[in-house]
Amino acid sequence: MKNYTSAGEYIDAVIETARRRDGEKKEFLQCVTDVYGSLEKVIEAHPEYIRADILTRMIEPDRFISFRVAWVDDNGYTQINRGYRVQFNSAIGPYKGGLRFHSTVNPSIMFFLGFEQTFKNSLTGLPMGGAKGGSDFNPVGKSDNEVMRFCQSFMTGLHHYIGSNTDVPAGDIGVGAREIGYLFGQYKRIRIAFENGVITGKPLAYGGSLIRPEATGYGAVYYTSEVLAHENEEIKGKTFALSGFGNVAWGAVKKIVELGGIPLTISGPDGYIYDKDGIVTEEKMNYLLEMRASRRDRAEDYAERFGVPFYPGKRPWEVAADIAMPCATQNEVDLEDVKQIAANGTKYYIEVANMPTTSAALEYLEGQKQIIVAPSKAVNAGGVCVSGLEMSQNSQRLSWSSEEVDSRLKAAMKNIYKNSVDAAERYGLGYNLVAGANIAGFEKVADAMLTQGAY
Repeated sequence: MKNYTSAGEYIDAVIETARRRDGEKKEFLQCVTDVYGSLEKVIEAHPEYIRADILTRMIEPDRFISFRVAWVDDNGYTQINRGYRVQFNSAIGPYKGGLRFHSTVNPSIMFFLGFEQTFKNSLTGLPMGGAKGGSDFNPVGKSDNEVMRFCQSFMTGLHHYIGSNTDVPAGDIGVGAREIGYLFGQYKRIRIAFENGVITGKPLAYGGSLIRPEATGYGAVYYTSEVLAHENEEIKGKTFALSGFGNVAWGAVKKIVELGGIPLTISGPDGYIYDKDGIVTEEKMNYLLEMRASRRDRAEDYAERFGVPFYPGKRPWEVAADIAMPCATQNEVDLEDVKQIAANGTKYYIEVANMPTTSAALEYLEGQKQIIVAPSKAVNAGGVCVSGLEMSQNSQRLSWSSEEVDSRLKAAMKNIYKNSVDAAERYGLGYNLVAGANIAGFEKVADAMLTQGAY
């Protein structure tokens, strides 16, 4: 191995290795560059990471599984999709990460999400490694029977590689309680055993956890509360611009309203709505569930129902709000968006979706001293945190109350925030939540890998 003259030279060499090996995986390279760009001081302080080549080992998944998923549609025709599972790192626990069913799913998305999941799971403090999976199958517009047949075929291909002590999938975009049920049913059929710890996000009837659907949104708001407290502020009275209207945005809206905040926007692929009175009533919040259940994927439905403006083909970042919360998908916020957010006078930019900000946009935000940026791997860790709690309940054959789960979630988000702040300060980076989350997530995994030898 080359004798590097500096930590920066080593990091650059590892990023170049990723570019050479996986140059076509743009989202993955973006994520690697963003994370490793925070680690120079850490590597300087720990030359043992260079000797063990920890950074290169971390960007190479333990295994990447790709398989054919053949299923029969309602017209009797066989359809073919691709299924994926990337098991990135199990240094601190069994692989853990969601399944995404969406037409945009490809190896780059899987690698980026699995790599990011490794650090996110580390931040929770729970013993979970990093993984991700899914398919380019899109459940929108499919009948229940078509979704069932697809899920059964997908699990037939996946079941060899998962287990409660090996790899525990969960839901993600396009994979809700319906899909989880079909997947688990097929796993149970194949295994001839009731092993409900193999998958999380289950309905309550067979081992699911209370507040799991709301957990990512709830956790994001708990994290935001910590950020505001640092500035001697609180959520009460603050306005929020949010994107998306799925589980994550819905959970965030519920907790924002509970704490006295005012959500002003939601969005979909068709555009965004602006509700100047706030999405603050039970009727409005519950309608978000109806919108998701309809599988029409239209934000305009809210505008039609409640008589508020709808802006087709646009994103909600042109709305002035105290706090911006992208809750939809990766790279949904670009450079022009963040320039508008800054011009709006927004003080807090809270990433909730996985890597929702392009690299150029994130670099711009970090140069705006009046804006505090909170990174997704910390902010949205509440979902996988409650999935970890679901695993604990399954292992102990217990069912905790919603109050107990919520209390544990809130405590976990406080710890994630504190550990991120402490990590940044320990390396002289000041109040830098992005770098702090990267460092805190990285160090735990790296140290575990060191103790387990070269593998």
